[in-house]
Amino acid sequence: MGTLFSAPDDHFQDLSEKTGFSPEQIQILHKRFKQLSNEEDLLRRDDFNNIPDLACNPIRTQIIEAFFDKRNFRQNAVGSVEEISFEQFVVVMSHFRPVPLHNMTEEQRERMRREKLRFLFNMHDTDNDGTITLEEYKHVVEELLSRSGAIGKETAKGIADAAMLEVASITVGRMNPEDFYEGITFDHFLKILKDIEIETKMHIRFQNNACALC
Repeated sequence: MGTLFSAPDDHFQDLSEKTGFSPEQIQILHKRFKQLSNEEDLLRRDDFNNIPDLACNPIRTQIIEAFFDKRNFRQNAVGSVEEISFEQFVVVMSHFRPVPLHNMTEEQRERMRREKLRFLFNMHDTDNDGTITLEEYKHVVEELLSRSGAIGKETAKGIADAAMLEVASITVGRMNPEDFYEGITFDHFLKILKDIEIETKMHIRFQNNACALC
């Protein structure tokens, strides 16, 4: 059958039960995994260079690192790895799994929302200390703005400073530019994004035997 069915069907079924993807979707992900890894059983950071859409993404590094971050493997582990198996790849991708919201209870929807937001939080908590620091946040905002080409680096830095103060005012009250701010905790992160429908902003689309992150 070729690459698409090279993994045992029972393993696909186990992954389906573990991640919520259908066996057919896991077959598509397996095909993509093999394409990226050049038919090897493990995927490395350099293999992500084969994804054209990531080349110009301002948070390319954070996205790639998310796949090697043990916190995203659902195993209560911390740290990072140098290479990942197909199962680990699917587990990380499951954070982007499309879900039928109309079939979910309010409790299930809230649990899924927190899980997706935890994944995003981990992506920007690059030193794994439980907070998104001023420097981490500023780096992300500056990269997003300066890579657009519309404004210069210094202007982007100024906007990032102002954005951080706004975030701080939401989480800890009014602050002045000279005040010290330790960073955004996950609880603060939930509060900041409480009105954002993350369910529709962060998902994987399956189409024509292929997949793409949205």
